[in-house]
Amino acid sequence: MRLTDCHNIDDFRKLARARLPFPVFDYIDGAADDELTKARNTQSFDAVDLVPDVLAGVETIDTSCTILGRKSALPLILSPTAVQRAFHWQGETAVAKAAEKFGLWFGISSLATRSIEEIAALTNGPKMFQLYVHKDKGLNTHMIERCQAAKFDALALTVDTIVSGKRERCLRSGFTTPPRFTPASIWSYATRPRWTLDYLLREEFRLPNLDTHVSEGSREAVSIAEYFNTMLDTSMDWRTAASIREQWGGTFVLKGVMSAGDARRAVEIGADAIMISNHGGRQLDGSRAPFDQLPEIVSEVGGEIEIICDGGVRRGTHALKALCTGATAASGGRLYLYALAAAGQDGVERALSILKDEIERGMRLMGVTSVDQLTSERLRSRRMS
Repeated sequence: MRLTDCHNIDDFRKLARARLPFPVFDYIDGAADDELTKARNTQSFDAVDLVPDVLAGVETIDTSCTILGRKSALPLILSPTAVQRAFHWQGETAVAKAAEKFGLWFGISSLATRSIEEIAALTNGPKMFQLYVHKDKGLNTHMIERCQAAKFDALALTVDTIVSGKRERCLRSGFTTPPRFTPASIWSYATRPRWTLDYLLREEFRLPNLDTHVSEGSREAVSIAEYFNTMLDTSMDWRTAASIREQWGGTFVLKGVMSAGDARRAVEIGADAIMISNHGGRQLDGSRAPFDQLPEIVSEVGGEIEIICDGGVRRGTHALKALCTGATAASGGRLYLYALAAAGQDGVERALSILKDEIERGMRLMGVTSVDQLTSERLRSRRMS
């Protein structure tokens, strides 16, 4: 299978699976416990149908919108995800360049394998930094100050990782950051020589936004679960979030909000946006899908705060359904990570081109010429039909 054979996100998943050692692929692809919530995140979009209008004169359409004060060419955000250098040697560099080319928001993680400063120098496009609150308060302050100096456009505080979910695929494979070869996985690494040589011979794997304060994850191999469970601040509460918002002073997002009550609290502390997210099903298995929670949250705080539906997005029509339900935009991680793992920047650009085409085609077939015409009138629930 080649890159030119990829015509949807699932095709990129298949190519990534062929090219990655299985512990690395399972880290991207896996989720918590029985992985019910991960599957539900995408399946939830099937519960509603789009209702098209015809003869609407759609020769010219405008897919752009404003997200967090900056124009985006599509109602789509590339969510921040960790350790991208493990998936392809180009890592976050590839995603940043592709996002700028397509005029999209993207984010980098606290556990990024490119530094805040390096990413800022790469692109003038809109970018957010995803903050994990560590027990080391000096590290938290250091990352925030670096983002301020680098003029990041938004800070996204992740609020659903007080402890790690039980990611059973990673427990079986022994995946760590940095990746390490184990007796159980050595054959998989040996039979993926392209990935293995890139990992061994190119620049050293590190987490440059953290390694000024901690060795875990860069010089000392740990599992993501071990990192979360030992390094992150389990005492984080709403006062912590409000304090970080004040310390940051710029556009502030809470990532991981899933209840209407928490959405209301986000408004009360002055957040600019919430990302309805269950961390790709990697934390609390058996929880609701973001798209399923979207109507309830829109009913509570719609019009008061920007609402981003994060997770499960595999098609342009998924983004259209999210907007019809009241979201400002849709976002996701795996939708570009599979493509990154499959073919680096070329893969990410092909994936974004496919999603762009799907959004444009979907709008034309629905008879809409701008995203503000994507309203609840154009959606019907299958449960009610």
